[in-house]
Amino acid sequence: MLNLGIIGCGNIGRIIIKAIYKGKINCKFAGVFDVNKDGHNLLSGETKKRIKFFDDFDKFIKADTNLILEAASQQAVKNYATEILKHDKNLMIMSVGALADKNLLAKIKRTARERNLKIYIPSGAVVGIDGLKAAMLGGIESVTLTTRKNPKSLGIIADKEKILFNGDANEAVVKFPKNINVAATLSLAGIGFKKTKVKIIADPNVRENIHEICIKGNFGEILTVAKNLPSPDNPKTSYLAPLAAIACLKKLTSEIEIGI
Repeated sequence: MLNLGIIGCGNIGRIIIKAIYKGKINCKFAGVFDVNKDGHNLLSGETKKRIKFFDDFDKFIKADTNLILEAASQQAVKNYATEILKHDKNLMIMSVGALADKNLLAKIKRTARERNLKIYIPSGAVVGIDGLKAAMLGGIESVTLTTRKNPKSLGIIADKEKILFNGDANEAVVKFPKNINVAATLSLAGIGFKKTKVKIIADPNVRENIHEICIKGNFGEILTVAKNLPSPDNPKTSYLAPLAAIACLKKLTSEIEIGI
């Protein structure tokens, strides 16, 4: 049985919790941890449910859970990931950009390995992750991500198209921690943060969060385009991101697994 706890009662966390109460995820829900009660109050009003809320991590980590889903921030990953694993709980990470920190990544991988635990990273707001993982076995030459968003989604004002960033994924996830977790996911699945190239464009003429991926290697070439509508309550997040987390949770309890 999947016993789930969630860190973060923001947009992504609330979407996942509402999916639980709608019966879309086969799990026992132990509650949500957040230092800010605003999201909890909003969620209680939306679901009309009495949801177990923790504002003390020490109490939260002692709850009856075997999987903790982080849906808060890169800082939350840095603060709690290792401690979660040390309490013998599997971990799902949404704020993947935190893993650009090589020391943190090595530490949580080592802890998970020593305790026979799993760290899950959903595919998020992009498509083609399975293809990238398969292509890695044959050798990859390059991975390029071009992200195009409305300036509002990036928290800026611009009346014409503007390139905000053109560099590697390592720098991108630091400069745009709330906007470009997809770059971290691609890097971890593929050729690493330094070799994965990222371009971020603010475009007032687009409504969607658009992610274009180009992968080249010995297998040939993969081109994908995801035109994501922003999440209902947070324009910085693509709606597909929480849906990917829900799908990942469903996969954990499904009799049949499709895809890598």
